[in-house]
Amino acid sequence: MKMANPLRGEVLTLYKNLLYIGREYPKGADYFKRRLKAAFLKNKDVNDPEKIRELIARGEFVIKELEALYFLRKYRAMKQRYYLEDDKTK
Repeated sequence: MKMANPLRGEVLTLYKNLLYIGREYPKGADYFKRRLKAAFLKNKDVNDPEKIRELIARGEFVIKELEALYFLRKYRAMKQRYYLEDDKTK
């Protein structure tokens, strides 16, 4: 069955955004892509607009969590670099 048309665009946009953000995933982009595809396929037969909105909200939450993970990873790398630099100059 087809999903409600107004939400189809939102679902596709969410999928594309997750694919894009998954490029930096620590276990690799291919791993992320397989898991993402499996998660979307698992829910492909959901027809209830309210349930679809819940799933979209969960996907948007995952995006925020991944952004936080990437930010922390970059912050730690920068912090480590600067502390190592400080130790060398002493």
